[in-house]
Amino acid sequence: MKNNELNSLKSKLAINAIIKIIIISIISIIIINICIDGIFNDYFANIINNNSHIIYILLVQNKTIIMAIIYFITIIIITYFVIKKLNNNLIEIIINVNNILNNPDKDILLSNDLGLLQNNLNKIRLDLIKNRNKAKEEENKKNDLIMYMAHDLKTPLTSVIGYLTLLKEEKNITKKLQNKYIKIALDKSLRVEELTNQFFEITRYNLHEMTLNKNNIDLALLFDQLIEEVYPMLQDKNLKIKINKKNQLPFNADGSLLARAFNNIIKNAINYSKENTTIEIDIKEFEKSYKITFKNKGDKIPKYKLDKIFDKFYRIDDSRTSKTGGAGLGLSITKDIINLHGGSINVKNDDEFIKFIIRLYK
Repeated sequence: MKNNELNSLKSKLAINAIIKIIIISIISIIIINICIDGIFNDYFANIINNNSHIIYILLVQNKTIIMAIIYFITIIIITYFVIKKLNNNLIEIIINVNNILNNPDKDILLSNDLGLLQNNLNKIRLDLIKNRNKAKEEENKKNDLIMYMAHDLKTPLTSVIGYLTLLKEEKNITKKLQNKYIKIALDKSLRVEELTNQFFEITRYNLHEMTLNKNNIDLALLFDQLIEEVYPMLQDKNLKIKINKKNQLPFNADGSLLARAFNNIIKNAINYSKENTTIEIDIKEFEKSYKITFKNKGDKIPKYKLDKIFDKFYRIDDSRTSKTGGAGLGLSITKDIINLHGGSINVKNDDEFIKFIIRLYK
C-alpha cells in the first residue's frame, strides 16, 4: 500500500470514529433529555420526592451539574465501544495479514469500513502469489539449466580425455593425425572454459548487485571498440556489421556496464543471424536522449518467446546443447543495466528482421 493510500485510510478511520462518537453522543443526549425532562419527568420526580424530599431538592438545585456528569459518562461509554471496534478492526487486519503469509491463496475479507484496505491486501496477496510462482519458475529454470550445462560439460570433457589418451597411448601416430587430435582437444577445452564461465556468470548474477560508476564516455568510441572485439566471431557465418553514428557521442554513464550490455546484444545478433547477412546498428542523438537500434536478419521469433526474451535463464533456442547456447542471462543482464541507467529496452520482430531498441536519457 502506498503512503498516500495508507494516510488516507488512517484519516478515514479516525474521521469515521470521531463522527460515530459525535453522532451517537448527540442521539444519546437527546434521548436522555427526552426521557428525563420529557416523558418520564414527573414519574422520576415523584419517585425521588416520595422517597426523600431532601435528595429531590438537591437534585433540582444541582440539575445542570448532574446532567453534565450523565452526558460525560455517556460519551465515555460511547467512546469506549467505538475504540473497542477500532481495536477489533486492528485485530482483524493482523489476522488477515498473517493469513496472507500463511495461506495466500485464500481471499481477504474485511469489515465494510475496511474496504480500501481489503482491496490493497488482496493486491499484496496476488503480488505475493505472482512473485512466489515467478521465483519457483526461475529456480526450476536455473536447476534445469545447470543440469543441461553439467551434461554439456561432461561431453566435451570426455572428448578431451579421449583424444589426449589417444595421443599418449598411440606410439606410431602421424603428425597430421596428431595435429587433428590436438585441435579437437583444444576446441573441446575452450567449450569447457566457456561453460565454466557461464556457471560463474549465473552465481555472480544471483549474488552480486550491480552498482553504477558513472563517468563521461564517448558512445561512438565505445561501439568502435566493441565491433573490433567481435570481428573474429563474424567470420564463421560471413557476417558484417554496419553502424550509422556520429563521430562523437558524449554520455555520462558506467562505460564498463554499458559495454557489457551492448556486447550481449551484438553477440545475440551474431548467434541468431542468418549467414551472409549484415547486422545494422543505428545511433540517433536527440536533445535529451539517444536512440540505439540493433537490427539483424534471422528466423522470426514467436510472440510468446518475445515476451520472455528478457527473463533470467530464458533461451530463444530450444536446443540446450547448441554450441552457441549460453546461460540465458545475457539479455536479462542487459535489461537490468539499461534500467539502472534510467533507460528502456524493447524488442520487435518485423518479418525476418529482429530489432532491439534502446533509449538512454542524458
